[in-house]
Amino acid sequence: MFALPEKESRAPSTCPGPASTQDLDSNYGDGLEREYSRKPDQKLLELYGVGDPTTRFSSNSSHLSSRGRVIKWFWDSAEEGYRTYHMDEYDEDKNPSGIINLGTSENKLCFDLLSRRLSQSDMLRVEAALLQYPDWRGHLFLREEVARFLSFYCKSPAPLKPENVVVLNGCASLFSALATVLCEVGEAFLIPAPYYGAITQHVYLYGNVRLVCVYLDSEVTGLDARPFQLTVERLEVALHAANSEGLKVKGLILINPQNPLGDIYSPGELREFLEFAKRHELHVLVDEVYMLSVFEESVGYRSVLSLERLPDPQRTHVMWATSKDFGMSGLRFGTLYTENRDVATAVASLCRYHGLSGLVQYQMAQLLRDRDWINQVYLPENHARLKAAHAYVSGELRALGIPFLSRGAGFFIWVDLRKYLPEGTFEEEMRLWRRFLEHKVLLSSGKAFECKEPGWFRLVFSDEAHRLCLGMQRVRQVLEGKSQVAEDPPACQIQEPRDQHRHAPLSAHPGECGT
Repeated sequence: MFALPEKESRAPSTCPGPASTQDLDSNYGDGLEREYSRKPDQKLLELYGVGDPTTRFSSNSSHLSSRGRVIKWFWDSAEEGYRTYHMDEYDEDKNPSGIINLGTSENKLCFDLLSRRLSQSDMLRVEAALLQYPDWRGHLFLREEVARFLSFYCKSPAPLKPENVVVLNGCASLFSALATVLCEVGEAFLIPAPYYGAITQHVYLYGNVRLVCVYLDSEVTGLDARPFQLTVERLEVALHAANSEGLKVKGLILINPQNPLGDIYSPGELREFLEFAKRHELHVLVDEVYMLSVFEESVGYRSVLSLERLPDPQRTHVMWATSKDFGMSGLRFGTLYTENRDVATAVASLCRYHGLSGLVQYQMAQLLRDRDWINQVYLPENHARLKAAHAYVSGELRALGIPFLSRGAGFFIWVDLRKYLPEGTFEEEMRLWRRFLEHKVLLSSGKAFECKEPGWFRLVFSDEAHRLCLGMQRVRQVLEGKSQVAEDPPACQIQEPRDQHRHAPLSAHPGECGT
C-alpha cells in the first residue's frame, strides 16, 4: 500500500476493509509500486487504522486493467447484501416473503409530498438554454439559488456567494472530485470511524487516495464524554501515527450529522477540529447531507457555515445534497461550497463527467426557492414522520432489551447487538448479519462502517409503516431464535404526524405495535 513489494498490489484503502482477511493477488499493480518508496511498520499502522488491507480479489478477467480489476473487486466484495436484496425485493402483493431493506439510508416517508410538488406546472419547463452545454459549475440561476438556500438554512453570518458554488450529481462524485484535486496518488484523509463506508470507494477509485481511520469506541471515560466521541486528542494521535510511518495526510473528513452514529458536533467541537486542521495545514471536507433531517427539536444542530470567521476558509469545503434531506437519492443532485477558487475551478472541470442535465437544474432551482413549501409543508411533516418512525423502532428495541444510540438526526439507529456474539468476533457479526438476511431483512453491520467493536449494526427506520413493522418483526424473530420468516405485518400503527388529514397517514394497519 504505501511502498509495495516487488510485483505486489494492495487493496485500495488504508482503513482495513470489511473483508480484509487475505492477501491480494500478486502482479496487479506494477504501476502503483512506483508511487511509493518504503513499506511502513504494518502492526503500528493497523493500530491506527492505516493498515494494509489484505482482502484478496479474484478477478481473472484478461479484459480489465489493474485499475479495472480493483474497481470490479469493490463491486464483488462489497455489494453482496444489496445484490441479494435486489433479486428478492419485498413487495406487499407480488413478493410478501421478499427482503425488507432496513440497511440503505433513504427517506421513503415523504413520496406523497414530493410527487405533488415535483408534478406542479412550475417544474415543467423546456427552453433552448436548458438543452445546451451549461457552465460546468452549474447554471448561474441554480448556483444563485443554492447560495441563497445555504445562506438561510445554514444560518451563515453573511450571504454566501454563487461564485463559490459548484453543482454536480451527488456527494459521491464530490468526494471523488475533491480527493482527486486535493491529493496526490497514495496520500490520505483522516476520517473518524465508524463512518459511511462507501467513502472508501469514492476517494480511491479515481484519485487513489487512502483513508486513515480515527477509531472511536463506545466506552465512556468521563462525566462529559459520550460513546464514540471524537476529540482533538484522537485526531492528533492518528495523524502522528500516519506521519511517523511516511504517509502524507492532506485532509480531514467530517460528517455532520454523522453517519452511522447520528452524532452532531457542537459549534465548539467544530471549531476545535477546524483549528486542529489549520495547525497541520489540512483541508477539511464537511459533509452536511443530513443537516435538515434533525427531527428532535431539542437537538441544536449548527452548520460549519454558521461559524463566525472560519479558521482556514481556503481549506474548508462543505457538501450538501438533496438525496437525504429531500428523499431524492435517485435524482442525483449535490453541491460544493468553497471559498477556494482554485478548488472550485478544478472540481468544476470534472463536472463535465458528473454534471446534471439542464432540466434537472431548473427543477432543483424551483424546489430550493420555494421557501414557503419547504418551511410550512415539507420540513414540518418530514420531521414529524421521522420522529414517529424513530419512536416506533426505539420502542421495539427497548422491548427486546437492546441498547442503542440515537441522537435525533438522520434516518438510522446505531444498535448494540454485542450480547448476541458470545466470542465477540467479526466472524460472529457476519454470521448474525447473514441470519438477518436469511430471515429476509437487510441491515448494515458495524464492520461495513469500520467500527472496531464487533456487534454494532445500523438500522434504518425511515420507511413506510407496513414495511417497517414487518422488518422489525423479522429482526425480533432472528434475535429470539425463531426460524419462520414473517410475511404478514403485525397489527401496527405508528403514531401519525400532526396533519393527518392533509397528508397520507403513516400506518396501513389498525392496532398497536410498540410505542
